Amino acid sequence: MTEVAEKSSTGAGTAVGARPQHLLLTLLGDFWYYRTEVLPSTALVRLLAEFGVAEGNARAAISRLARKELLVATRQGRRTAYGLSETGHATLVEGTHRIFRFGSNPQPWDGRWTMLAFSVPEENRPLRSTLRTRLRWLGFTALFDGVWAAPGDHSAAASTLLAELSLTTATVLVGTASGPPGGDPAGAWDLQDVAARYTAFLSDFQDVAARVHAGAVTDAEALVLRTTLIDVWRTFPNLDPELPTDLLPADWPATRARALFTDVYDSLGPQATRRFRELVAVDDPAAALLARHHTSAEALDET
Repeated sequence: MTEVAEKSSTGAGTAVGARPQHLLLTLLGDFWYYRTEVLPSTALVRLLAEFGVAEGNARAAISRLARKELLVATRQGRRTAYGLSETGHATLVEGTHRIFRFGSNPQPWDGRWTMLAFSVPEENRPLRSTLRTRLRWLGFTALFDGVWAAPGDHSAAASTLLAELSLTTATVLVGTASGPPGGDPAGAWDLQDVAARYTAFLSDFQDVAARVHAGAVTDAEALVLRTTLIDVWRTFPNLDPELPTDLLPADWPATRARALFTDVYDSLGPQATRRFRELVAVDDPAAALLARHHTSAEALDET
């Protein structure tokens, strides 16, 4: 197996190393997208077992997702089955759109930045943690503890987030940056580290691409590799704010990395779907036939 596949079997920085809850949502987002039907709990356990998740841990993850109201349990005779809740569905749609839109359509830059200043009391740490996580997802990073910035006009998204979190002690500003040398907000990002991560992604998955196009990947490998691929790629929207080209170093590797991501993701789709169906069919052959994959282009179009 390739280095990436070997990492997949050990959980070293790949999908297998992800929390079972996160892994299950990734699988449902990839092969059960927009489906309202339910899947037997035993099928979900079997899917997670493909990634080395023990049965007890798998059942605990399913229960936690249900308690978070991302999955809804139903009874099918003597067995329990789970489907996505409205919240779970919305979560997958939002995540899918963000992951596949990332890097797909670079926009020209007019030199403006969105600045968000907020104050959250120390005793409300969960709100502060949620806000910071969501801001990173939107492309912001911290200039100071309560002052965050993103290139371009993100005022609408930031205002929507503040309203959703009922946070009134915050201000959103859009404008150009000026100040002493070295005061450019772009310096808040560690671009060397981001570039190194893209380079590592290219190194790992170029080998995978070669094996896929040579027909040297089994269906079981395809499911693990595709899930690993998207699990690694989904970290980039939190790392890379998609700075305008004139603020980036020469030969920035993001475009090449995205091209590789879409190539491998799309190429592995049919085989990975066959394996997903095979695993589900043990418990529910009819439900297995409903599983389908989408391409990177389809993920952009689906609403």
